[in-house]
Amino acid sequence: MALKLDNIDRNILRIMQDRGRITNLQLSNEVGLSPAPTLERVRKLERSGYIHSYHAQVDAAKLGYGLKVIIQVSLVRQIDNAMQKFVDQVKNIPEVVECSQVTGDYDYYLKVVVKDIAEYDDLVNTKLSAIEEIGQMRSSVILSTVKESTIIPIRDDS
Repeated sequence: MALKLDNIDRNILRIMQDRGRITNLQLSNEVGLSPAPTLERVRKLERSGYIHSYHAQVDAAKLGYGLKVIIQVSLVRQIDNAMQKFVDQVKNIPEVVECSQVTGDYDYYLKVVVKDIAEYDDLVNTKLSAIEEIGQMRSSVILSTVKESTIIPIRDDS
């Protein structure tokens, strides 16, 4: 049975997405509950799968990853289990920070971060070219990012 969210649950999710390091005491003050019931609601949201993890959002550029690239990938359909084999291999490439199956002319969308064009060249020529399920790739270098968010909009029920 799915958890039915009330306004307090939705408010907790909004606050925690924005400030994941908020203390339970601060959170309880903001949502208008005492600390114990607030903590129980957070745990309930975790158990129900609404909250998957807690992590820091790291600045890739400050770590020297100055190049972000979108790669559109088409798979070779004649190979048995091509999709699963591709996914299994891509999961082991740390430079691939996002992999999404998509509709349209390509099968997958990869977002990669690398230090520079030489490292990108190495990624394509050693890691991606070793994946025999890939039929075609098309790359686009990200010049700038005008919006990047991990915040999911949470709306109140009407």
